[in-house]
Amino acid sequence: MKFTATQIPNQTTGLFSQLVRDYVDAKPTAMDFVAYAPSFEGVKKAVEERKAFTINRHLLVEVLKEQYKKIPSTKAVSENVDLLLADNTFVVTTAHQPNIFTGPLYFFYKIIHAIQLAADLKKQFPQNNYVPVYYMGSEDADIDEVGSFYLGGDKKQWTTKQTGAIGRMKVDDALVSLLKDIEGYWSVKTHGKDAMDALKNAYKKGVTINEATLSLVHSYFGQYGLVVIQPDDAKLKTCFVSVMEKELLTQFSSQALQPTLSKLREQYHVQTEGRSINLFYLKDNTRARIEVNNGVYSIVDTNLTFTQKEIIAELHAHPDRFSPNVILRGLYQETILPGVVFIGGGGELAYWMELKNVFAAANVHYPVLQLRNSFLFLKEKMAKQWVEMGFSVNDLFEPLLNLEAAYVKANTKNELSLSASMMELSALYNRIKEQVEKVDSTLGAHSLNLLVQSAKKMEELEKKMLKAEKRKLAVAIERIHHIKKALFPENSIQERVDNFAEWVGDYGWAWVEAVLENSNTMGQSFTIVFAQE
Repeated sequence: MKFTATQIPNQTTGLFSQLVRDYVDAKPTAMDFVAYAPSFEGVKKAVEERKAFTINRHLLVEVLKEQYKKIPSTKAVSENVDLLLADNTFVVTTAHQPNIFTGPLYFFYKIIHAIQLAADLKKQFPQNNYVPVYYMGSEDADIDEVGSFYLGGDKKQWTTKQTGAIGRMKVDDALVSLLKDIEGYWSVKTHGKDAMDALKNAYKKGVTINEATLSLVHSYFGQYGLVVIQPDDAKLKTCFVSVMEKELLTQFSSQALQPTLSKLREQYHVQTEGRSINLFYLKDNTRARIEVNNGVYSIVDTNLTFTQKEIIAELHAHPDRFSPNVILRGLYQETILPGVVFIGGGGELAYWMELKNVFAAANVHYPVLQLRNSFLFLKEKMAKQWVEMGFSVNDLFEPLLNLEAAYVKANTKNELSLSASMMELSALYNRIKEQVEKVDSTLGAHSLNLLVQSAKKMEELEKKMLKAEKRKLAVAIERIHHIKKALFPENSIQERVDNFAEWVGDYGWAWVEAVLENSNTMGQSFTIVFAQE
């Protein structure tokens, strides 16, 4: 199996916000919102400053070993877990919800990026150790997003009556049925059996989604030393109690956030506004916001209320019943892990760039932010058709109508532009204007209005000519549509829709190796990979 790749600048794809584009370009307006540049020099500085922020390494290792008890750990993972005890061991982290059956492709891309960057940092700075970590966002409650995935163009949805945090939910009959439903799809894939077996081994009835995701991710990436952490843990949350208590008593995160939001709004879009209290209450099947009014803490959409004294007592007695939202989640992550780099997508980086002051207010280390790798995979036949139609890889990101028009204009034997005729028409109306103004000066404006109306008619005629020519080239136009739909399904991009089944099923683990081989570490580019069939 052979894969070839080419890379183009992220900025040329049109897929990233202005804030992220400016950050990639290291523009001062964006760099003001981060602590370090996304470079080896930035990581070097982060490592030195990280040393001043200690964590409970013994507790971290104890919890990780407990979480891995139910699965056969690899030597690489065991060694990396033990390395976390050393003060010169640091973490490259990426985070994602425990999407069933891994969800979209970028779930893989983020994890592989963390693995590759950790290895590269070890080469750059051999005096330290760097461990890749997948931080499981198991406290997410968006079942519509986390509980769905696409397979062969069809959306599959886990329909369950369970509520609350996704990670605490259990594999039920509905999820087992969904797994059986997709087995037929896998069975006809060249390399489908092994991947299907991994899914079956992970998603057994009665296990939690936390446990299933850990098992599945470990079966794929344990060989590379990837450490998976389930942060929804009472012991780990004891390390974060002081920050959560400060939030409950003073609402410090909202106050620290406001100056940054004001500055961001001057040039950029604000990703998240946060709330006055950026914590959820998490118990049984409930994950609900906490609000405070006149000293009374209420759990939204429930009958639960606490006095200030009661809620602080609840926090200390049951820290696992409190869950950070998007504003505090990163602080929790960096409190329990010795992180120096966080890898995230454009949206993730945008909200992390709001949080530097929040980290400072809680005295938590703020890491280097690294935009995750992005990939676009083209099968050989599709790539060949694209080139034969005269398009480049950069053209893949052009809007469909632009591609149609470009192809028609490049391949028609007829002149489809009326611009020359429009110039003649404009000259004619100008002469008419001069003539009528000699009779009545007020008629000049009327003649110009006639020119505008004529120009609109000409534009409509030009569009009809283009449409007529498209009909003559219908086969090629349909091919453009087919390729664009395959690469940008559901009006999104491939990596945000396709499931790994589409690629591992056809190409086996060679597809994952292709992602590994072509992953940038500190680079900033978009990778297009051509897969031979």
